Amino acid sequence: MNSLLDAGSLTTKLEDILRTYYDEDEDEWRLAKKTNDVSAWRKPSEEFNGFLYKVEGVVKEAPNRIVDYIRPGPYRLDWDTLMTSMDIVHQFDQGCCVMKYTTAGQLWNIISPREFVDFSYTTQYYDGLLSCGISIEFGEAQPGFVRGFNHPCGWFCVPLKDNPEHSLLTGFIQTELRGMLPQSAVDTAMASSLVNFYTDLRKALKV
Repeated sequence: MNSLLDAGSLTTKLEDILRTYYDEDEDEWRLAKKTNDVSAWRKPSEEFNGFLYKVEGVVKEAPNRIVDYIRPGPYRLDWDTLMTSMDIVHQFDQGCCVMKYTTAGQLWNIISPREFVDFSYTTQYYDGLLSCGISIEFGEAQPGFVRGFNHPCGWFCVPLKDNPEHSLLTGFIQTELRGMLPQSAVDTAMASSLVNFYTDLRKALKV
């Protein structure tokens, strides 16, 4: 794996791309879904013929614990209702790995189960953390799954200045599900799954 993947250059590329997304003006985004405590926006992706989603909400916890539940590790599979399996394929330095994971079917299985192989990286971001990733080409998809592809994506988690025990969690997701899917189904699934992500995460952190 080390000979096939330059982890150093990939981490730099990911950080640069995610920081660009984070600094974009609000008027670049179009509202896709909103609840009382989570908002999701989207804009055309520059990586593929689909959308880049931005999702944001406040979580009542410090960044370190929140990111521990998001990044690859012992917690994620226990609470993320969309994820059905996760394996660490290769471990680089601390906070840097390649993982393979599968997701459940969505919208009454209009979107069938997917499999992803992602390079994942977590680093400091000012007073908080950034956990980001990108899919890589690795082997064949296992039977019964369509191999999806995550273009540069990630989660910024920073403490609120006036209440450091709460954090602002901002995600940028652009997933190419692949397969023959109606775009309306993809858009519905993406916005809903991102909002549900916050619901599931908040429940897990209360345990």
